[in-house]
Amino acid sequence: MLSETLEQGRAAADAALDRLLPLETRDPVSIHKAMRHSVFAGGKRLRPVLCMEAGRMVAGSLPAGIDELGAAVELLHTYSLIHDDLPALDNDDLRRGRPTCHKVFGEALAILAGDALQTRAYEVLAKLKCPAEARVRIVEEIARGTGTVDGMIGGQVVDLEAERTAPNAVMLEYIHRSKTGALIAASLVSGGLYAGGKDDAVVHLETFGQSIGLAFQIVDDVLDVTQTSEQLGKTAGKDTAAKKATYPALFGVDESLRKADELVSTAFAELDGFADRAETLKELARFLVERKK
Repeated sequence: MLSETLEQGRAAADAALDRLLPLETRDPVSIHKAMRHSVFAGGKRLRPVLCMEAGRMVAGSLPAGIDELGAAVELLHTYSLIHDDLPALDNDDLRRGRPTCHKVFGEALAILAGDALQTRAYEVLAKLKCPAEARVRIVEEIARGTGTVDGMIGGQVVDLEAERTAPNAVMLEYIHRSKTGALIAASLVSGGLYAGGKDDAVVHLETFGQSIGLAFQIVDDVLDVTQTSEQLGKTAGKDTAAKKATYPALFGVDESLRKADELVSTAFAELDGFADRAETLKELARFLVERKK
């Protein structure tokens, strides 16, 4: 069942994260408390789960040590959330149902906590228990997915610059594919590489990830205007208040959800060659567009 897959994946990711992060009692105590505050604030651990399930699909079983790869991806994702919430960017007080890092520890320490999570992630990636060639490709893939050219940081920049403008569909798709979709795609590709996937498998996983990553962000836009802060665990209505470029603002809620469904259908076709081994990833893709928070 999908619920079991999500729970087992979350538990494996949390255990790896706990093992890989310095304890709160280790000096400098303040930075380690701030890092752990954000990493263990909750969350579905979707990116580690996607990473692990891509590895399972390619290898036929869950590869040993892939939980640490998933944890590294989550460290990078959490660093991006800490920085995204800062007053200079989205200026949010709530993340995953609890006060954001800068609200608890101050802006300076929050910036450093995000930096520290990023550097720790690459330290973990450098020690992955897979062949050196795969390890290098994984580092390259994840670095590109979080970078400035079609990656997470580039998407964040265009998102900021698009505020209070009249965005078009091309700009909107670029923002979402880069800011959110790129790391989701990198999670899947890196899992496939870790499991020994060849170039054709990697291409299919990348295209699958790009489609479900965009669908995920479209649904996130919809939830921002249809759910409450309590339901979301973060401040609802922020996108509308900031006049951000979103799919509901451009296309409306119903058309946005239709687009998300189309993207998932497109994604499914990329995994046809994996037959029954792709079912879990397909279920995860459905979950991304049917979730309520």
